Amino acid sequence: MLQRPPVAGRMPGVRTHRGDPGEDLVVGPAPGVRQPLAIPAAELRERFSRSSGPGGQGVNTTDSRVELRFDVAGSTAFTDDQRTRLLDALASRLAGTELVVTASEHRAQRQNRAAARARLAAYLLEGLAPPPASRRATRPTKGSQRRRLEGKRRRGETKSLRGRVQDG
Repeated sequence: MLQRPPVAGRMPGVRTHRGDPGEDLVVGPAPGVRQPLAIPAAELRERFSRSSGPGGQGVNTTDSRVELRFDVAGSTAFTDDQRTRLLDALASRLAGTELVVTASEHRAQRQNRAAARARLAAYLLEGLAPPPASRRATRPTKGSQRRRLEGKRRRGETKSLRGRVQDG
C-alpha cells in the first residue's frame, strides 16, 4: 500500500486553519477574538445526504450535501463569557444549543465539507464580535430646532394656500 509522505512543516494532530475534514477548526484572530480558538474535530459532527445542487444524474447517487453540527454550550473551546455571548448572539440560528450549518453548493463532498466549516467559523466570529458602541443621547441644537420649526411653518403656509379661496 502506497503511503503519502508527510508534508513539510505539518505533523499529525497539529491544528490547521485550512478547514480540512478531520482536523481541528481554528477560528480567529478577529475583533472580539484575540487569540485563535481551536475547536477540536471531536466536537464537530458531520452528516451526509443527497444534495439537490449541481452534479447531474450523479447527484442522485452520491451523498455530497454536508450537515455540520456543533454544540456551543458543551464546547471546551470557549470561556464562559464567550459561550454566553455566542448563545445570545446566535440564538436565532441554534437548534437547542447546537449550531447547524449545511452546505450543498458544490458537486464534491470534500468541497462542501470545507464550505460548511468556513461558514461555521464565520458564524462563530460573528457571534464573538463585540457589540457596537451604544449611541450617546444628545440634545438638538437651538439652531436645528429653529430651522425645523421654520420649515414646518413654511410647509403649513403652503398647504393652507391649497384650500378654497374665501371672499372676505
